[in-house]
Amino acid sequence: MSNKSRAATETHHETHGVLLADERSSAWGWLSGLVVLVFVALPLSASFAFATHPDTKQLFAGRLSDATTGGYQAFWWIVTLLLLALPFIVGFGVARLSGRALSILAGAVAVLVILAIVLGQLFVF
Repeated sequence: MSNKSRAATETHHETHGVLLADERSSAWGWLSGLVVLVFVALPLSASFAFATHPDTKQLFAGRLSDATTGGYQAFWWIVTLLLLALPFIVGFGVARLSGRALSILAGAVAVLVILAIVLGQLFVF
């Protein structure tokens, strides 16, 4: 088998499965991670502010206002770390997953967002 046909066969096998190994997908991963970072910048700064200033506990009614100071700070640090990790996770997923896997993942996320909005409307307002 010649080098050219072997390279074409290896490239076909790499992109046919769930994972991709392509320069264009890497650029899309960077771009999508940057877009997600822009969207989570405000909640990220707010959660960081809540984690570093325990006096903000009185802003929240319910379970968070009844929590201890350490528990309140731990909760907001966990939220901050999750929001900080989100752009990296999205960028990696876009860069490495195939189109079919991305569409399945996007559908699952859309269902979860719709469910969160509906439950929020039922229980908060």
